Amino acid sequence: MTRDGCADLESCHVLDAGPVLDRAAAHLAERYTGTFAYETVRDLVRDSYIRLTATARIHTYLPVLATRLADDRLRATAKIRGVLMPTTPEVLFVCVHNAGRSQMAAALLDHHAAGRVLVRSAGSTPASQINPAVVEAMDELGLDLSKEFPKPLTDEAVQAADVVVTMGCGDACPVYPGKRYLDWDLPDPAGQPLETVRAIRDQIDTRVRSLLADLALAPG
Repeated sequence: MTRDGCADLESCHVLDAGPVLDRAAAHLAERYTGTFAYETVRDLVRDSYIRLTATARIHTYLPVLATRLADDRLRATAKIRGVLMPTTPEVLFVCVHNAGRSQMAAALLDHHAAGRVLVRSAGSTPASQINPAVVEAMDELGLDLSKEFPKPLTDEAVQAADVVVTMGCGDACPVYPGKRYLDWDLPDPAGQPLETVRAIRDQIDTRVRSLLADLALAPG
């Protein structure tokens, strides 16, 4: 038992951020009125916060990031339940840390698809931040990753996806029937110099363009 009767450190973090998280949940619940009860939204916001707390170095902006993650999970859940009818294919990119390969792939697909694909990324063991060399390499293409953050792999994201692309995360991604699974064998940019990260970025870009063609979509 930790301070103030918390069962564990994660519970203490939620207790500290409780009022902020509850306000965020109330605002988010308004957006999903008639689809999800407030309690469902609140629990998902808190769960998202706990998941991010596990790897975060700095907690200042975690409530905002947790709300973004919860919103994405709610949209995915709405699709799974048939409440939200999809108008575009959904693609999920998964690597180990969601700090390099999957972030680059998601940004490139989102750029080339120009709104015609809903793109998500996640990590089986999320890092505390995106690889700075990856941010720099993508910035060279005019793609800003500075506001992105490593996200945990959730069941909702996998179930909502039409295509799941894994990159070096082994069997961490659950398998559901009716989905297309691809495994891209690409080197991990972690700890690599910028020149190497650029080469990995370009390999990913080639594969992303091929995936767009498979989805019967030309790069925008």
